[in-house]
Amino acid sequence: MRSLFELSTGLLLSGTAFAIVLAYTIRFLAASLGAVEAGLSKISRNIDAAARTLGSSVSEMLFKVHLPMLRPALGAAALLVFVDSMKELPATLLLRPFNFDTLATQVFTLVSLYRYEEAGLSALTIVLVSLAPVLVLHGIIAGSRPGAWMSRSAAVEGGLEWAFPAGR
Repeated sequence: MRSLFELSTGLLLSGTAFAIVLAYTIRFLAASLGAVEAGLSKISRNIDAAARTLGSSVSEMLFKVHLPMLRPALGAAALLVFVDSMKELPATLLLRPFNFDTLATQVFTLVSLYRYEEAGLSALTIVLVSLAPVLVLHGIIAGSRPGAWMSRSAAVEGGLEWAFPAGR
């Protein structure tokens, strides 16, 4: 930028949140890619052929067929990256000279100074913030199963038989 436009950019990319996003993207690409590949492996080529036979274009097939089927895998990949990035320490320690701190670096600093009581609140915050999306994803998965809308008491009152009926 300086040689072309005589404009000093300073630490435009390396001193901002862009650096941490890039580091997290590189660090957690394998985990998220594994979850997405597992979701893609469950989509049969016959589904693609059926969509193409019914006149869908490639983009329609992506948005109307593949993305709805990949939603659980994409959610799991996003959850893995979010939870791992909440507790990631090495990448954020590299950005400390740029005055960029996260909860993980705050816990690390306080524990290294033997101030465990003060570090406890930040550590619990990491756990609680990481636990919230896990519980939301669990609710989504449990709600998407067949028969999940019906509670056990409603099923018993409705006369539905279970695998091992209680009266026999």
